[in-house]
Amino acid sequence: MKGNKEVIKHLNGLLSYELAARDQYFTHSEMYDNWGLNKLYERIHHEMEDETQHAALLIKRILFLEGTPVIVPQALSVASEVPDMLKSDLKMEVSVIKNLKEVIAFCESVKDYQTREILEGLLADTEDDHTFWLEQQLGLIESMGLKNYLQSQM
Repeated sequence: MKGNKEVIKHLNGLLSYELAARDQYFTHSEMYDNWGLNKLYERIHHEMEDETQHAALLIKRILFLEGTPVIVPQALSVASEVPDMLKSDLKMEVSVIKNLKEVIAFCESVKDYQTREILEGLLADTEDDHTFWLEQQLGLIESMGLKNYLQSQM
C-alpha cells in the first residue's frame, strides 16, 4: 500500500527516538548489571526490549506503507550515576511522548487512522508504563535517599 510520504517521514523520525531509547536503556541496563543492581537491571532491560518492539512496529508500518526505514538513532545521553541515568531516560521518554503526540495529530489530519491507532498504542505504553515508572523511581530516591534506594535495587 503506497503511503503518504510525510507520514513515512514522521514515522522515521519516531523510529530514530525509539532506537535511541533502546540503545540508551541497553547501555544503562548493562551498567546496572555490572554494579550488582539486579532489580534496576531487570526493569531497564525489560524497557530496552519494549523499545525494540516499538521500533519493530514502526519499521513494519514504514515497510507496509512502501517506505524505507532510516536506521539512525537520535543522540544518546548515557549517564554515570543512577539518578542521572534515570533522569536521562525520563528525558528521552518525554521527547518520545512529545513526538508521538505530534505524529498522531498529523496522521489524524491526513486520515491515516491505522497508523494513528498503532502510535496511540505506543503512546499509552510510553506514558503509562515507561514514564510513570521512571518518575516513581526518582520520587523514591528523593523520599528514601540514594543509599537506601540503591540497597533496595540489589
